Amino acid sequence: MSHKVKKNVLRAGTITAGTALMLLMSSPAFALARDDGDDPGPGLSVIQTLGLYVAAPIVLFLIIAGLVVAGEKSRKQAQPKG
Repeated sequence: MSHKVKKNVLRAGTITAGTALMLLMSSPAFALARDDGDDPGPGLSVIQTLGLYVAAPIVLFLIIAGLVVAGEKSRKQAQPKG
């Protein structure tokens, strides 16, 4: 086995072990039993879920992208050619 292959195998093993460890550590988050003081609120409707996790990030992205483009255009207009 070449040095490069050994390095790649070691990297893949490390990533796999790290991922497995993170999943094991987060397993209590998937527990079905409620804890003391746990008071979940009402669930979101489909429209609310789509608005929160789809529409809002897209709108924020477009706003930030628009501000960046506007800033670049104003900077290019302010610089004299030559």
